[in-house]
Amino acid sequence: MKITTAAALMLLMQACWLPLAQAEETGPEAPCSTPAYYQFDFWLGRWTSYSKAGEKQGTNHLHRILGTCAIQENWTGKGGAYQGTSYNFYDKVTDRWYQTWVDNGGGHLFLAGGMVNGSMQLSGERMTHDGKNMIDRITWTPLEDGRVRQHWEVSSDGGDSWRDLFDGYYQQDVE
Repeated sequence: MKITTAAALMLLMQACWLPLAQAEETGPEAPCSTPAYYQFDFWLGRWTSYSKAGEKQGTNHLHRILGTCAIQENWTGKGGAYQGTSYNFYDKVTDRWYQTWVDNGGGHLFLAGGMVNGSMQLSGERMTHDGKNMIDRITWTPLEDGRVRQHWEVSSDGGDSWRDLFDGYYQQDVE
């Protein structure tokens, strides 16, 4: 059987169009929609951070941006002088979470990690102003009473020992 050019063109168009039509009927998977993209949702909201002793440390507002693909953080320290923002996102290729932080003091962090025993734990290396290597490790833990603990530790000896840099207990603000 001889196929005309017009018939071949019609078959080719149908072969290309059919998968697209079927995808529209079943609906393509939305970007950033698998459960891993929601692992950090416990940190979303408007918060006031307090020390263990109950002293106010600052406020934080975290919300989703770019659909469900990223979380933006906006931190203001007590008194308002210190401010910073971060972008947090999950990468399905590496199966890791990432955070990029920058503040109004010129500080910045690049962290990576994921869920560890029910807590989000991100870490990264940086160089201090005096040229020394430092490791930052920040762990966010949802607490049973609805608060979130953010525990930031640093190591200057390659992770052999750690010291606290920040230990905050986030209380959800009532809007």
